[in-house]
Amino acid sequence: QVQVVESGGGSVQAGGSLRLSCTISGLNFADYIMAWFRQAPGKEREGVSCNWRNDPPWYSDSAKGRFTTSRDNAKNTLLLQMDSLDSEDTAMYYCAASLRDCFGSSMDYWGRGTQVTVSS
Repeated sequence: QVQVVESGGGSVQAGGSLRLSCTISGLNFADYIMAWFRQAPGKEREGVSCNWRNDPPWYSDSAKGRFTTSRDNAKNTLLLQMDSLDSEDTAMYYCAASLRDCFGSSMDYWGRGTQVTVSS
């Protein structure tokens, strides 16, 4: 049984940082494309970053330059370092895994999310 568990969310003031972590069990982590998504209240889900198996990560325009994602295949872990946070980053953040590509519709497994709240 595959389990996807996010952690590291919380409340932070604007300009602050948070580090999200996602641990997956029950699958061969190295085979999967790993991604972070987020969804703010009243808004559609959007991609934040995507770690391909071997290529450099993809970042959304809003994440580029502020967020850094990495994966540790030995520990089955995906990380998202978020710096210079602002209120627009307030959302539920989800970790997801896919064998195909980075699109949300292609994700095979999802975590339950971790809440990030940025106060101005």
